[in-house]
Amino acid sequence: MADSNAVVLGSLLAFLEPDDCDFLLGPGQQRTFARDDLLMHQGDPTDYVYVLRSGWVRITVTSQDGHEVLLALRGPGDMIGDLAAIHHWPRMGTVRALQRVDAVLLSGQQFVASLYARPGIAVGVIKMLAERLQEAETMRVSSATLDVSQRVAAYLLQLADRYGIAGREGIVIMMPLTQQDVANSVGASRRAVARSIAVLRGRHVVLTARKRIVVARPDVLSSFARLATG
Repeated sequence: MADSNAVVLGSLLAFLEPDDCDFLLGPGQQRTFARDDLLMHQGDPTDYVYVLRSGWVRITVTSQDGHEVLLALRGPGDMIGDLAAIHHWPRMGTVRALQRVDAVLLSGQQFVASLYARPGIAVGVIKMLAERLQEAETMRVSSATLDVSQRVAAYLLQLADRYGIAGREGIVIMMPLTQQDVANSVGASRRAVARSIAVLRGRHVVLTARKRIVVARPDVLSSFARLATG
């Protein structure tokens, strides 16, 4: 069975050697959050960071007109709050637990000190931020060039590549993902996303259950996402 608490590809801990991981997390405080607990709030001036050890969180931004936009879902191995700690910026988004979350809390000072003390940690943070930049750029290009169905296909491929674990039926996306999360991520309505997923499910390209998506035919899904470019 796939481990839903395995460190995810592209997360900070995925880039760290064991001794650097121990050095980073050693001074931290253990924290546990229940589903829907608030970890960080948009606009707050705090500078602490969390390193997720298990569970998933949702990061959202609320616009001036009250519209909520999903920025990202983060899971085991990911760090959240790093930019606020480095630059002393207000929180860019609100972070809530999607399920039970176990995390390590570090003060901004502890986190920044670890970057100076251990080059391996600093390089790991750079790699993590590069992954996130690539993720954001991929979504930006998809939004500008693909229709809703193709954006959904491209997004599922991205999640499968980053978070997927091989299972009996295909690549299991190990995150508590809802259709509304997908809709918020690709900039479409939940109804349009539901129709797109229904088409993919009807063609046995993806399999779905409650907060679980399996990419059964990644080759077909990839071809479907590329249809717009001919």
